[in-house]
Amino acid sequence: MAQPQKRVYETWKGNNRFLFGGRLIFGPDAKSLLVSVSLILVPVLVFCVFVARHLRHQFSTYNAGYAIPAVAIIFMIYVLVLLFITSAQDPGIVPRASHPPEEEFAYGNPLNGGTPGRLQFPRVKELMVNGTLVKVKYCDTCMIYRPPRCSHCSICNNCVERFDHHCPWVGQCIGQRNYRYFFLFVSSSTLLCIYVFAMSALYIKFLMEEDYPTVWKALKHSPASLVLMIYCFIALWFVGGLTGFHSYLICTNQTTYENFRYRSDNRPNVYDQGCLNNFLGVFCSKTKPSKHKFRAYVQDEVRAPVVNFGRQMEEETAGGPRAKVEDDLEIGSDLLQISQRRNYGDVDIEMGSQDCNEMESIASAKLAIGSESQIPAIGSEVRVRHSSWDRRSGNWDMSLDVIGRSASDVIRRNASSSEAAPPFQTEAQ
Repeated sequence: MAQPQKRVYETWKGNNRFLFGGRLIFGPDAKSLLVSVSLILVPVLVFCVFVARHLRHQFSTYNAGYAIPAVAIIFMIYVLVLLFITSAQDPGIVPRASHPPEEEFAYGNPLNGGTPGRLQFPRVKELMVNGTLVKVKYCDTCMIYRPPRCSHCSICNNCVERFDHHCPWVGQCIGQRNYRYFFLFVSSSTLLCIYVFAMSALYIKFLMEEDYPTVWKALKHSPASLVLMIYCFIALWFVGGLTGFHSYLICTNQTTYENFRYRSDNRPNVYDQGCLNNFLGVFCSKTKPSKHKFRAYVQDEVRAPVVNFGRQMEEETAGGPRAKVEDDLEIGSDLLQISQRRNYGDVDIEMGSQDCNEMESIASAKLAIGSESQIPAIGSEVRVRHSSWDRRSGNWDMSLDVIGRSASDVIRRNASSSEAAPPFQTEAQ
């Protein structure tokens, strides 16, 4: 019975968590979102129950006092919605590649310090941005060259466009697609703190004008007002500071990551387009659609790149770097020695049910024959495996499994041809 085809969110390689069948995407620390919700919800409810309901009758004209708790509740819902939008959507995750970028491959040149016969590619590229060259790095995890202003989040394990930071209070990365909602959430939280603090202080003032002439007696009569004022004062240092800091970042078109990392480099900001244009770019530009369809069915992975060694070596001039590669891949006694050094049990699995002793005898016979006649070359196409990828050096070696299978194929073909040739059988005997 065929297994049901999986969806993208079910085979996701990042550390994200999905809810409602992939409709909502959160970071791995999404539980901290409950803490943030409680820090907003509880103080507002305390304010409505112990402070706002006593202020209803202080503004008797048109029953304006009822607007005080109503504004607090509406403001709270607005802040929670912004928090949810920031946390539950794709921040701008860049799709991963199934293999390294083959168009960037180059053969190592020993004159430049490279290893002959090894495929490698540059770890850094330069792109032109607003008339200035900007370096972009290669991501070993996602196997892509990161776009400008993109960075890999170690918590979510994703590359995010215009990566700002990973916010533990939101439980999500802050990137290109959710930055404006994050700023609106932080600034609205600041205004909510100011509103609750101001209304609590106003209630203390009304108490002092009535039966509690001193501040101490008024606060003793309404301890909830005192607690709310202290809480809002502390929270203002946090959310208010974030609001001011991100206002500065928007004015200069920077991200938190860029500000902390390149602050001491004194490098020019190639993305700054003026204060007004920077604000318009954040708040008035259209949000780019997500590059992922999390509920779509998983498609077959793209096949690994095929490196045509034979054709490229024929076109290479004698004495060039690829001639060295051709020498290294020369099919002769070296290849047979490699095949003999390998575990013949593995070769037997690849070839069928041949016995290990039969393999050794055939290899010995063909080694004697190969001294007078050249063994046919390996097929022109060799498939590169991901397991041979060296992340630290940025080089790509031929896998020993590939060489072993090719050697075994050569031995098998020549063994069958030798059986059909009586003179060779006589010499072998």
